[in-house]
Amino acid sequence: MSIGAHVRDDDPLAAARERGADVVQFFLADPQSFKAPTPHPQADELRESDLTVFVHSPYRVNLASTNNRIRIPSRKLVNQHATAAATVGALGLVVHGGHLNEGEDPEQGLANWRKFFERQHADGGFAVPILIENTAGGDNAMARRFDMLARLWDQVAEFGAGFCLDTCHAFAAGEDLVGIVDRVMAITGRIDLVHLNSSRDEFGSARDRHDNIATGTIDADQLVAVVAAAGAPVVVETPSEGQAEDIAFLREALGR
Repeated sequence: MSIGAHVRDDDPLAAARERGADVVQFFLADPQSFKAPTPHPQADELRESDLTVFVHSPYRVNLASTNNRIRIPSRKLVNQHATAAATVGALGLVVHGGHLNEGEDPEQGLANWRKFFERQHADGGFAVPILIENTAGGDNAMARRFDMLARLWDQVAEFGAGFCLDTCHAFAAGEDLVGIVDRVMAITGRIDLVHLNSSRDEFGSARDRHDNIATGTIDADQLVAVVAAAGAPVVVETPSEGQAEDIAFLREALGR
C-alpha cells in the first residue's frame, strides 16, 4: 500500500522526499480558476520516478451544474487536466461530485454527469481515469450523501468512472466511518484512492476543514481501519507541517 500527500505543484519530487512519501497528488493549475494547465517542468522526472502520482482538478469544476457558464467550462477543464495528468504519469484525476442550486432537480445533475461521460466515451475516453470524490456539504450535492452517490454511480459506472473516498468529507457529511469501505464498495465496486484526512470540526458539521491525524476530531483507529480495509493508495491532504508525521503514523499502524 502506497502512502503519501497532497503537495505543492512546483516541486512535487522534493516535497515527496521531505515527507517520506511514495504517493503525491498536486494541482496542475490555479485550483480557484478555469485556467488550462501548462506543461509541468518535472513531467519527465515524475513519469520515470517510483512515485505514484495523482492530480486534483480545480475546485471551480462543477460537472453537475445546470448553468452553462459553469458546466461547459468544467467539461473542457476536466478534459484538459486529464490530458495534462497523463503527461506526469498520473493514475487518475480527482474530480469533486459537484452540486446543484437550491430547488433544482437532482436528476438534472445526474443527467449532466452521464452526458459528460457518454460524450467523452464516444470521443475515445479520457487520458486518465476520472476519480469522483465524495464531498462534505451542500444540500443538493451529487456525492455528499451515499444514497445520492448510488444514483450518480448508476449513471457513470459503465464508462469506467473511479472513486476517491475522503474521510474528512464523509465524517462532515454525517457518514459513520465504521464499515464505510464496505458501504462504498457496495455502491461503486471500487475505491481507487483514499484521501485520509482528519477534521477540525464535529461529526456531521458539513464543513470541509482538514486536520492532521494527531490533532483532529476523527478517532485515529477509525482512520487506520479505513486505510486497511480500502487497500488503495493513500494521500493525506492535511496541513503540510504535519504530513510527514501523518505518513509515519499510518505506516507504523499498518505495519508497513
